Amino acid sequence: MATGEHGVVFPTAGDRRSTSATGRGVVADALRPVDPVGAGAAERETNWRSGYLTHFRRLVEAGLPSYSDARSVAEAGLASVHQRMRWSPDGAEEQPLSAAVAGGTAPGVETLAGGGRADTALTIPYRGRRLAGDDLRRQLDAWVDADVVEPSLRDAVTAVLENPEWLRLDGRTVVVLGAAAEMGPLRSLLRWGATVAALDLPRPELWTRLLDDTRGLAGTLVVPARTGDGDLAHRAGVDLLHDLPGATAWVGGLEGRLVLGNYVYADGATNVRVSTAVDALTQAVLAHRSDTALSFLATPTDVFAVPGEAVDASVEAYATRRTSKVLRVPLRTLSGGRLLRRSYVPGTEPGINDSVVLQQGPNYLLAKRIQRWRATAARAAGTTVSFKVAPPTRTRSVVKNRALAAAYSGAHRFGVEVFEPGTANTLMAALLVHDLVQGSPAHDHPWQDEAYAAAHGGLWRTAYDPRSALGLAALLGAASAR
Repeated sequence: MATGEHGVVFPTAGDRRSTSATGRGVVADALRPVDPVGAGAAERETNWRSGYLTHFRRLVEAGLPSYSDARSVAEAGLASVHQRMRWSPDGAEEQPLSAAVAGGTAPGVETLAGGGRADTALTIPYRGRRLAGDDLRRQLDAWVDADVVEPSLRDAVTAVLENPEWLRLDGRTVVVLGAAAEMGPLRSLLRWGATVAALDLPRPELWTRLLDDTRGLAGTLVVPARTGDGDLAHRAGVDLLHDLPGATAWVGGLEGRLVLGNYVYADGATNVRVSTAVDALTQAVLAHRSDTALSFLATPTDVFAVPGEAVDASVEAYATRRTSKVLRVPLRTLSGGRLLRRSYVPGTEPGINDSVVLQQGPNYLLAKRIQRWRATAARAAGTTVSFKVAPPTRTRSVVKNRALAAAYSGAHRFGVEVFEPGTANTLMAALLVHDLVQGSPAHDHPWQDEAYAAAHGGLWRTAYDPRSALGLAALLGAASAR
């Protein structure tokens, strides 16, 4: 990477910025308080781009013995990110990351009052229909029965269904960082009449599409914009990565009780940079507005501790699937044991689900782990946090990855449901409403907080270790697409 990059950047090592050295160092630092042996192993990893998975799995396992251990991993990981990553306003001088959130000049504020009527009931689009009332209840039951979501998701969504007055989120301003993200809640919240502060890049085509899509919805849209009389789409937006001081100042000056929602995404190493930028902004806002709530969506293609009920469901599916007698033995023999492995040792609680897609790489996992660590640390400090595992979804970023798109096309053959974006983002928005109004139940350990109301699409309860079936799913998906 060239040292001329500016904004939030990886630290310079010699004449380049090494993403691998930074990722390896952050993981080692996170492990060190509770697993010094694991920290040493991460530091000695000679091929981070192919050997990272063992160490990211160890981050989860090392935190399992106690709540304190999980919190220590999270806080040490965050401290390492903030200590290692740098702020370079001009691409030459490097400053501590803390310099990026001080003394910024906020863009102006444009407020667009919605003229439409607010939806007064929760509805979720699904397979060409918009499900409401008893139809939605039956679909929630069907997802639970098919092991696509955890039963606690049904309970949470049903509570919102039965209390539609929650949908407006009166008195709150939901800041959607990554406003144009397909998985974000912006459109659902505006449809329900909420106040949403939308932050995304200053790209006219992005804002033209976003403003057109939301015009006429019931909620109030708050937008950062340069002053002037020109078209709003050409004045709107702020760049988190390169103008973090301005973005922090703008968010910190918003009215209402804030909900800070992290829905940002970028390709490759930029994903770590932008996740770091959001975390720096989040930390700065929390320091001055302690009543701010946080919202995160986790990818299902990560490593999670899962409840014993999920382990039992997977073990039963492994024993009863037709492929167990017909295909499993020859496939496992021919593949040297790599294909169609069982997911868990029977009776394990919690189990460890490893649904990582190797093509996504260590930078993707580190970016998502920063968000998980912030959720754990903030919740432990008393902050209201909505952290939800979102389902596998056919977003643009997935579809453009040919291997992942093929695997998703064949996933249904292994008991995994891949959602359309409209279904997934509305479902996740409903869970956000639940967590903000009703609150998530108190749990004894952060892994249980992460598992609550998870919409993993079946990856946690499928008969086979997900990665051991991924190749077959891709082959079947590619064949069906021809």
